[in-house]
Amino acid sequence: MSDQLRSLVDHPVFVYLTDGRTLVGQLMGYDQAANVILGKTHERIFSSTEGMKSVAIGVYVIRGETIALIGELDEELDDQADYDEMKVEPLDPVIL
Repeated sequence: MSDQLRSLVDHPVFVYLTDGRTLVGQLMGYDQAANVILGKTHERIFSSTEGMKSVAIGVYVIRGETIALIGELDEELDDQADYDEMKVEPLDPVIL
């Protein structure tokens, strides 16, 4: 896992956690257990009744065992999405 994370350092990433939360931020670092440090972090809160809410968190440390998915965020495509009007069901937690 650490080889894949190395190429994402200093890039914007999307993180889906096992509890169903979604985070975006800049990958600042990681360790051998795939624990990661995100900077400029925002939690994206989705709802089926109103647009997405973005909550600024700042620097955030995530335990590797709670990460279900992590990948580079295409900022150009992300900027094109109209999240204020997007109404979707929140993602379910990952059952391990």
